[in-house]
Amino acid sequence: MTARVIVAGLALAVMGGIAFGAPSIMSDYFMRIILIIALNSIFVLSLSLSNGFTGVFSLGHVGFIGAGAYISGILSLTVQQKQSLLPHLPDLLNWFSLPFLPATLVAGLFTALLAVIVGYPLMRLSGYFVSVATMGFLIIVNVVLINASNFTRGARTFTGVPLDTTLPWVFGWLAVTVFVLWRLVYSPFGRRMKAVRDDTVAASAVGIDVLKTRLLAFVIGAFFAGVGGSLYAHYLGSFSPVTFYFAMTMNLIAMLVLGGMGSLSGAIIGVICVSILSELLRSVERGFTIGDITVPALYGASQIVLGFIFILIMIFRPKGIMGEREFTLGFSGSSAKSNLKQGKVK
Repeated sequence: MTARVIVAGLALAVMGGIAFGAPSIMSDYFMRIILIIALNSIFVLSLSLSNGFTGVFSLGHVGFIGAGAYISGILSLTVQQKQSLLPHLPDLLNWFSLPFLPATLVAGLFTALLAVIVGYPLMRLSGYFVSVATMGFLIIVNVVLINASNFTRGARTFTGVPLDTTLPWVFGWLAVTVFVLWRLVYSPFGRRMKAVRDDTVAASAVGIDVLKTRLLAFVIGAFFAGVGGSLYAHYLGSFSPVTFYFAMTMNLIAMLVLGGMGSLSGAIIGVICVSILSELLRSVERGFTIGDITVPALYGASQIVLGFIFILIMIFRPKGIMGEREFTLGFSGSSAKSNLKQGKVK
């Protein structure tokens, strides 16, 4: 048994232990934090595939998360709920209800199809142009969610979604996401993605199809974003279009950039750091007392502090905490990088 298999087994055992053992030893508060960290990890990992490995800096990724959440929510409502909450829903969607897993898979497939339609023209762009274009996609999704009231209840809260998301579900999908993206990034296709990111002209000169490479990464990332959106919808139970807009976009990008855009493990580290720091600062900003010293509530201070930290990271470590290094299974980050350069699949 190789070292990588042993470490992979231990990692899965730890994740399984947390997923199934945490509810019996942790409070609901810590359970919520762990679940949100795992959910955000799925979001940021799916974002890193295009933003970090193909050089397409997308600002519209949250649009896929929102689309996945609403698709799964609509499919999961009971027939009675649809008649009450969505009385004008088309008959095609009005007579059945899907369980959690099929609804999640449909959400992922729908967002992947949407990414093909959107990505085919957008992935031809580069630099600031693609960022602005994908931000336009995010705005379009938000406008559609608000105005398609027959499907989404418009700007009102979409409610009644079954609360099916649990730690085992989230950790299971996180494990699938990490496995698929790891195998993809450290494969011949992963080398093509990095070649396209580093120099599109040189990549085209050696026969790499830039559009196909970018589009495939964009679609796979959108699939896992849709899956994550479904998990998030079934965790919240109620949400509105504003949930999936600029605030969430900036939060996910900050996590990705902080951890390292060229590293899958860096993406997870960024999520953990920002999530824990946000919780600590949120507790502090409510005010506290130490001896005779009383610090009043300073609402919004957590966002200000996080903003300063983000600026400092960009100044002193622009590639993020991990840069392009990875926590590999039995190998050091430098070993993984050297093997990648030699053409070995990790």
